[in-house]
Amino acid sequence: MGDWNSISYLKFKAQRTQPAVDLAARITGSPKRIIDLGCGPANSTMVLKERFPNAKITGADSSDAMLETARKNAPEIEFIKLDISGDLSRFRGSFDLVFSNACFQWVTDHKKLLPSVFDMLENGGTLAVQIPMNFNEPIHRIISEISRSERWREKCPQRIFGTLSQSEYFDILSGLTNDFELWETTYFHRMPSIDSIIEWYRSTGLRPYLDALSETEQSDFLGEISQELYKEYAVQENGEIIFKFPRFFFIAKK
Repeated sequence: MGDWNSISYLKFKAQRTQPAVDLAARITGSPKRIIDLGCGPANSTMVLKERFPNAKITGADSSDAMLETARKNAPEIEFIKLDISGDLSRFRGSFDLVFSNACFQWVTDHKKLLPSVFDMLENGGTLAVQIPMNFNEPIHRIISEISRSERWREKCPQRIFGTLSQSEYFDILSGLTNDFELWETTYFHRMPSIDSIIEWYRSTGLRPYLDALSETEQSDFLGEISQELYKEYAVQENGEIIFKFPRFFFIAKK
C-alpha cells in the first residue's frame, strides 16, 4: 500500500480530530511522558499538547509523509517512525500515557498488540484508545461488496481487518487490569454531498483498493461506489447528508 496523503487526510481535520478531543478529555491525572501512536499529521498530538501542556510528548507513526507534515505542524514536538505491529519491548515502562486515535484498525492481531502496547506503560500509567467501529455502515459495506464483485475481486486486495468486537476488547483488557472503561460514540457528520463522503474515504479506507488500480480503473471503481451511496444516504431538507460514524473507545490503567 502506498504512503498516506496528509493533505487529503486533513480535508476533514475537524471531524477526524474530534474523537481525539473527546478521548483526551476523559483522561485523569497529569501524565508527564506521553506517546501518541499513529499520530498522523499531528492533529491528535496537538490535542494532547493543549490538554497536557507540561508533558513531554512523542508522536509516532509508520508513514514518512505523515511524519513530515507532523514535524511542520508541530516543530516543538518530537516525532519518531514506528510500526506498532513490531517489537515494542524497547519502550517497556517508558510512558505514563499511551494514546492512540484511529490507528489500531490498520494493525492485525489485537490480542497480541494490546498487551504489547500496555507494556509501554509504567505502573499507574494509562492506555487511551479510539478505534473506528463502522463495519455496519453503508459506506463500509458498499466498498466491501464492490471490491468482491466479479469485475474487481481479482484486482482489489481483500483486506484483513484486525478490529475485534467490544466483548473481545473487554476480555483482553480484563486480563491486563481491573481498572478500565469502554464506550462508543456515533458521530453525525454533516456532509455537503456524496462526493465528500468518497473524498473522506479516499485518504483512509479506500486507499488499499485505489493503490491497486490504474487511474481509469479508479474512476470506474469510485463511480460504482458513488452510485450505491446515492441509494443509501438520504439528502436532508437543506441539501446536506448525515454521515454516521460509530467509534469505540477505551481507557485502561496499569
